[in-house]
Amino acid sequence: MNNATRHVVQCLSPSGLHRMTYKEWGRADNPDVVVCVHGVTRVSDDFDALAQVLCKDFRVICPDVAGRGRSDRLRNPAHYQIPQYVADMVTLVARLNVEQLAWVGTSMGGLIGMALASLPGTPIARLVINDVGPLVNPGALARIGEYIGQPIRFEQLEDAINYVRMISAPFGPHTEDQWRKLATDVLRQDENGMWTRNYDLGVAESVKGITPEIAVKSEAALWAAYDAITCPTLLLRGQQSDLLSVETAQKMTQRGPRARLLEFAGIGHAPTLLHADQIEAVAGFLKE
Repeated sequence: MNNATRHVVQCLSPSGLHRMTYKEWGRADNPDVVVCVHGVTRVSDDFDALAQVLCKDFRVICPDVAGRGRSDRLRNPAHYQIPQYVADMVTLVARLNVEQLAWVGTSMGGLIGMALASLPGTPIARLVINDVGPLVNPGALARIGEYIGQPIRFEQLEDAINYVRMISAPFGPHTEDQWRKLATDVLRQDENGMWTRNYDLGVAESVKGITPEIAVKSEAALWAAYDAITCPTLLLRGQQSDLLSVETAQKMTQRGPRARLLEFAGIGHAPTLLHADQIEAVAGFLKE
């Protein structure tokens, strides 16, 4: 197994400086770079299985987005927004000192990638969007917003693991070891020894604050961003996803970069990129 190293880069928000941590796999001098960015309550460790395959050919960078995992919490929860995350990623890319890179983004990580890939002079040369699009199902947003802001605390690790497994059921079938890793990656012990979530509960505010009016404006802005993307794009979708509809996915194959669509049966939101077929799909696209 190839081991990752952990690094820190300092970023700026309107309320001050914060540190963003990232895992790095593969040769530091490899010019072929892939950045992998997780979903709203997940962490860099989500990509361990994918990174172990990719790092034979790529330098693989997996950040903990601000407010999650080992990265600093932002002083003002109102700044947990896509523009702030994009700014942090620009700082990260500057640290990496590369002209071009590939991007793999799951859910929120896909939205960050879409936003960055749409900008003139973007460093993103290939893009993988995992189960998200410019139109996000309001019902799915409500489901996610409902649980991510709840302060959960468990005395026993097994109870915490079972809870994460329950709310992550749309991920689809996984082995016991995979479920344990998916759960323990996003859990931590607090000062009283209780098991709780490994992210700032303030991230829920940005999700809960999406009114129907904001949703309409956001959709228009996201479609405009998507239409501005010119790099080769692969769109992954869980066939039972409640976040990315079939209709939106089909539109994404016809607009903007005209993404290549690949669906996975028996899976909702979102494919975890832990299964061999999912890993092979991403690796094959990135190596083309």
